Amino acid sequence: MTEMLLKYFRKRQKEVETEKVYDTQCPFCSMQCNMQLIEQTTVTRKKYQTVGKDNPTSEGRLCIKGLNAHQHAVHSDRLKHPLLKVNGEFKKISWDDAMAVIKERFTSIQTDHGKNALSVYGSASITNEEAYLLGKFARVALETRYVDYNGRLCMSASASAAAKSFGMDRGFTNTIQEIPHSRCIILAGTNIAECQPTIMPYFERAKENGAFIVAIDPRETPTTQMADLHLKVKPGKDAVLANGLLKVIIDENLIDEKFIKKRVNGFDEVRDHVASLDLSEIAELSGVPINNIIKAATVFGKEESGMIFTARGVEQQTDGSIAVRNFLNILLATGKIGKENSGFGAVTGQGNGQGAREHGQKTDQLPGYRSIENEQHRKEISDFWGINEKDLPRKGVSAFEMIEKIDEGEIKGMFLMCSNPVVSNPSATFVKEAIKKLDFFVACDLFISETAELADLILPATSYLETPGTMTNVEGRVTLREASFPIRGEAKHDWQIICEVAQALSKGEHFSFSSPEEIFTELAMATKGGIADYSGITYDRLRAEKGILWPCPDEDHPGTKRLFEDGFAHADKKAEMVVVSNTPEVAKDNPTENFPLYLTTGRVMSHYLTGVQTRKSSTLAAREFESYMEIHPATAEKYHIKDNTMVEIESERGRIVVRSKWSDTIRKDTVFVPFHWADTQNVNQLVSKKLDPTCRMPGFKVSAVRISPIAN
Repeated sequence: MTEMLLKYFRKRQKEVETEKVYDTQCPFCSMQCNMQLIEQTTVTRKKYQTVGKDNPTSEGRLCIKGLNAHQHAVHSDRLKHPLLKVNGEFKKISWDDAMAVIKERFTSIQTDHGKNALSVYGSASITNEEAYLLGKFARVALETRYVDYNGRLCMSASASAAAKSFGMDRGFTNTIQEIPHSRCIILAGTNIAECQPTIMPYFERAKENGAFIVAIDPRETPTTQMADLHLKVKPGKDAVLANGLLKVIIDENLIDEKFIKKRVNGFDEVRDHVASLDLSEIAELSGVPINNIIKAATVFGKEESGMIFTARGVEQQTDGSIAVRNFLNILLATGKIGKENSGFGAVTGQGNGQGAREHGQKTDQLPGYRSIENEQHRKEISDFWGINEKDLPRKGVSAFEMIEKIDEGEIKGMFLMCSNPVVSNPSATFVKEAIKKLDFFVACDLFISETAELADLILPATSYLETPGTMTNVEGRVTLREASFPIRGEAKHDWQIICEVAQALSKGEHFSFSSPEEIFTELAMATKGGIADYSGITYDRLRAEKGILWPCPDEDHPGTKRLFEDGFAHADKKAEMVVVSNTPEVAKDNPTENFPLYLTTGRVMSHYLTGVQTRKSSTLAAREFESYMEIHPATAEKYHIKDNTMVEIESERGRIVVRSKWSDTIRKDTVFVPFHWADTQNVNQLVSKKLDPTCRMPGFKVSAVRISPIAN
């Protein structure tokens, strides 16, 4: 028997007929790790293995998601043909028929209801070329003001904060290589160990080099476990805590007076404001003991260098923009910006969260981070595109506000690309019912997602393995994602779909592209002179240099490794500090007698966003196959919740049912639920419709809820 088995396995080893290697980048987080997919074809099947590839950001590392990303790309559920809904069921049709349907329905809607009756909902997971093209498509082909993207729910708070404080927004003001050499690091609302695992070694090296790390989070996480000091803040009180840190720094004269005088506006007003605040009251409001506030502020103020990183924990709140600005106040007061080993990092969530917000998908934006309401910017881009400035639409509304306009009947049609708003938006039940009201809805996706299921027409898109193009990573480094994997069925690249729809609408002369590189060449020229200037970047340079940090205004420019060394991006070259109240402009949920607990949300390591891709990966789905509620044992006992049992969570907006998970590392007044699941486990059903007044970010991180056990 043993001899027979040996012969069998030797035979199987010889069955490998071909081996192909495909260069690509991970489709998930903003680290954009380079990798290769190895495909082995045997007599009986194909086998796949993903391995890391060296690059300046992740140095060849991959996390569990990257190692298994290919599983969704080769999944049998991938869409391979256009699907038209007929009598409630999807039927396969040709691309020609799909374009004819779009032409007829889009034209009819705009004839009957006006140009702005159509909307475009984009994504921060598509390439720079596709993001640029989608914004151009909305303004030139559809001539609608209603365009926005899912990055509004992710990066808008930090982006708006940096733009107001510094005059511009790039993910990291310094290169990632400076992190290990910074002396004090504040991680505010970021669980990088699970959300961006391949960045962790930089912080571990910093710690090895003697850095003092402060983590701000209501929960204990693998990230807070690395920190020297964990500030276990109450959900929604980050701006308050930042005021406490700032007060200590100013009161103890740990400021950089020379830097402030030369490079900062607004310091005197902030100094007077924090002087009027009571530190004991801040400790009570934030839930962080005074001694911990003093320690964190003192170490950061005294060290010669320091960095602050923010992420969704701070940003996904109805005061997220001003909360981030208060952390930027700390950097400006201490002079820890625009110099070596000191700066700011917005830890972008989505793969192209940086690039996708630079080139026109945002409703208030034109390519190169120009403003659609700025008359000079409008003329520059109108001339570049060859259209009349008067035909260029003005600013529309944010992503969630577009949903509200659908509900109100103002928007009648939608073109959706690579997003799942039925799961990702707040008050998710409302969103689903609103989208059902559309007269005509087109979705471009890899799978029939919870949102695509509502569409009248689904167009099959290609995956990261098949779609080449550029992505801009967490640093602001433009990278080239190679892709040559065989396309599934009749699926098409997003950029091809956009061009073909524009052609069907008789606007093809503005969209006559034959490759991503051709689109990028136009994109780069469109950004020339803008804040996010890519005009010196080419595909050849990206291949040779493994990425370039923007701005890069000409082909001899090496890219900009560190921002603000010679001044900020405002006209006077000074940064703007701002007074931040302990009372937010938009009231947040606070616990009440009926809803006595805070609910906060976040990611788990094995899943990404709404889970459409990762739930198609057998390996990743097996690690976390259902949602759960993390709760302190003392709180669980108070509400008669046993460990590992089903529990109902209810807010004023809705209810969900998930499994309980006891943890003595979370605050006793808080429960945590991840957001990767849909339907009865979709935690976003519980989130309010309220939006940040500056950036229009929903308040995902703070909801008041009540909990109860589900009877067996």
